[in-house]
Amino acid sequence: MSETHRFTNRDHDIAYEVAGNGPPLLLLHGFPQTRAMWRPLVPELAKQFTVVTADLRGYGASGKPTTMPEMSFKLMAQDMVALMSSLGLTNFHVAGHDRGARTAHRLALDHAQSVLSLTLMDIVPTEHLLTHMTTEIAKAYYHWLFLAQPYPFPETMITHDPDAYFERCLLGFGKASLSDFDSDLLTEYRAAWRDPDCIRAMCHDYRAAIEIDWGDDRDDLHRSITCPTLVLYGKDGAMAHLLDVPATWADRLSNMKHAAIDGGHFFPDQSPNATTSVLLDFLTSN
Repeated sequence: MSETHRFTNRDHDIAYEVAGNGPPLLLLHGFPQTRAMWRPLVPELAKQFTVVTADLRGYGASGKPTTMPEMSFKLMAQDMVALMSSLGLTNFHVAGHDRGARTAHRLALDHAQSVLSLTLMDIVPTEHLLTHMTTEIAKAYYHWLFLAQPYPFPETMITHDPDAYFERCLLGFGKASLSDFDSDLLTEYRAAWRDPDCIRAMCHDYRAAIEIDWGDDRDDLHRSITCPTLVLYGKDGAMAHLLDVPATWADRLSNMKHAAIDGGHFFPDQSPNATTSVLLDFLTSN
């Protein structure tokens, strides 16, 4: 395990690790995980890249904002650009999964000059998901609407048994079982999501998606990301079953490749070797 470092952007601490040498690569985790999710992939990636893994604000060991507006993807993206700049890395590759992918998408929109390439793992655009929310999507991704309910309703319900709730999230977005997740990583996830401040921040993340991020994305519908982009998704995930994932990105990414990986939403955990291989092929060609 690499040494944990801390960077302060305005009032929020960001916990991060650095490994390897070479062109810089920023890896961003999703809900309800932490930067630890990348640990199985880092050794191979670090042979060719300087790999930075960071906890998003509100998650893991990073600071926990107390208000909903502080959890927007725009501010999460600003954190990461400031972090990389503090390391002297003004241009970098960025790859994200789930909420980390949404942060990476916003980063590529707002800070295009910083992004060498973009990898989005198992998401469709936030604007598309919320604008075209069907009954089937709402059923599969009910947590978007549950977590966005006014404070403190979801927090109170979740705090009753955080492990039961968040482990169900790990299993509920496609083909997965707890045995698919490294036991040491699960221990770290549990320690993070048992923190009431983390629970509150994660709920604010989903509130902000509806109240702030949706509007930000609508405002940017006329814009296309031009850097090389890779869209990855789980073959057995809910996204792949309900939507044509690459098609949802076709008019937003002008230089896109895409691939399906064995597994569900959490395919980086289920198929770390395949994920690393596809990611390396893409990164080394850009």
